[in-house]
Amino acid sequence: MNHSFLTVRGLDYSIDGTEILQDVSLEVPEGTFVGLIGPNGCGKSTLLKNIYKTYRPQKDTVYIDGKDVVSLSAKEMARQAAVVAQENQTEFDLEVLDMVMYGRYAHRRFLEKETEEDLAICRRFLEEVGLKGYENRSFFSLSGGEKQRVLMARTLAQESRLILLDEPTNHLDIRFQYLLMEILKKQDATIFSSVHDLNIAAMYCDRILLMDRGRIIKAGTPEEILTEENILQIFGIHAQITKNPITQKIQVYYIPKG
Repeated sequence: MNHSFLTVRGLDYSIDGTEILQDVSLEVPEGTFVGLIGPNGCGKSTLLKNIYKTYRPQKDTVYIDGKDVVSLSAKEMARQAAVVAQENQTEFDLEVLDMVMYGRYAHRRFLEKETEEDLAICRRFLEEVGLKGYENRSFFSLSGGEKQRVLMARTLAQESRLILLDEPTNHLDIRFQYLLMEILKKQDATIFSSVHDLNIAAMYCDRILLMDRGRIIKAGTPEEILTEENILQIFGIHAQITKNPITQKIQVYYIPKG
């Protein structure tokens, strides 16, 4: 197995005296797509915010490529990790191309203008997410799903070795949910993402971490984690697990209480 590009060791985190994360440890091998699943309120977003430093983690608990994130400057962090968070509010209305261009700042010196290469990279990723021709549109004028795709283009334009995502398919219709995951799967990067849809996790993740009540309780392949027993225990719903005859990936069918 490849070396761990993202490592978390014994991370605890509390908010207003309430313990949210308890002794969280995990490894994400370089070049893999690892999904994080669990019920609402189990700590997924808090864990991601500690990794990308919206919250300040304890020293010696979060490492990216062997470097303690506490010691990394904002620009060093941006070179290492690109982020799509759940909350992506901005106070300033920008044109779409300018919004995506923010992803390139880690590659430029202070006050250095964007290059033709920067522009080409941003336009390429806008086209990949289905937004060619939107370059001069106002970001505020876009729908929620279009904004999410702009933010994904910005993240991809950053060309970081680690991509961190918090339920990235939120606000997207089915077509773009799968388009986004296909784009991510093609990237030459390590990916760690919380995932709401278990079937998307099964289709695209190399490994899955199962989280409950602030702890990582199980880790393994989709086949090992997405079992009828685990889904009932953690999500409180009966499910039937089969194999998709086309993709050969496992498929989760939920069985509502009758």
